[in-house]
Amino acid sequence: MKNPLPTRLRAPLAAVASPVLASGVALAGLGAWTTNGNAGSPPRLAVVEGHVFLRLGATPETAAFFTITNTGGSTDRLVSVTSPRTAVRPELSRHRMSDSRAAYREPAASAAIPPGDGLTMTPHGMDVTVRPDDDWREGERIPFTLRFERADPVTVLATVVRPGENPA
Repeated sequence: MKNPLPTRLRAPLAAVASPVLASGVALAGLGAWTTNGNAGSPPRLAVVEGHVFLRLGATPETAAFFTITNTGGSTDRLVSVTSPRTAVRPELSRHRMSDSRAAYREPAASAAIPPGDGLTMTPHGMDVTVRPDDDWREGERIPFTLRFERADPVTVLATVVRPGENPA
């Protein structure tokens, strides 16, 4: 039986077959992802914990920490934090170590909150630097409003704890 395709068309068709097949597989995967409700779904954020360290001695600043979950389908960013109980606006910051092993604070413009995960602030990473408006007491609950790039702001109470402790 004679081959129905002319010889001059066989090579170009073979060269095109692989990319077309790969594109089809990619489209099928994207279709499945969309069907499951993940494509383009907005971030769904919740602040599940907040605590702030009790200021020690004459140190004017302390740090607040929040655990933020994102059950949505896209990343969001924490862009600012405010509180009516601070002397100056709280500031997002990261703790770093210098070459001489000295710790220092580095201001951060924002913090990513990945989908299906979230952000857990710690004394060794991301936190919020705050300057209390007066002497906060252990166990006191301080209001903070967290603002995000895409999601609505969330107001949460952070419990004042001794450094190194978490609220019960």
